[in-house]
Amino acid sequence: MSNFFTGLLNLRRGPWEMLATILIGLGVFMLMQPFVLWAFTYSFITTLVGTVMFIIVSHFKD
Repeated sequence: MSNFFTGLLNLRRGPWEMLATILIGLGVFMLMQPFVLWAFTYSFITTLVGTVMFIIVSHFKD
């Protein structure tokens, strides 16, 4: 777990890509659930932020 936070602070690709992937998955989950309206409302922006974040961090060094 310490390596994960160290990688985030050092702008390494792996931890940031994992965080972006989690955001994309969270956004898709928020989109598909029928119970909480605020989650459905913010699902598109969450997925969009995760996708743009993934595109940006894919240019980080390994």
